[in-house]
Amino acid sequence: MAQVINFNKARKAKAKEAGKTAAVENRARFGRTKADRSLDQARAEKAERTLDQAKLDKD
Repeated sequence: MAQVINFNKARKAKAKEAGKTAAVENRARFGRTKADRSLDQARAEKAERTLDQAKLDKD
């Protein structure tokens, strides 16, 4: 005989699993710490300053 399934619980479990999958994707995409963001910003600013210092003036 087949096993009895509660469709409400099955539907909610499926939605919960989909939510967990979306959460994992969002953590990978947006889950950077403030320290990581500030480090990247500092590196970009330093690279820009270095590039500006190497420019030649047209006189």
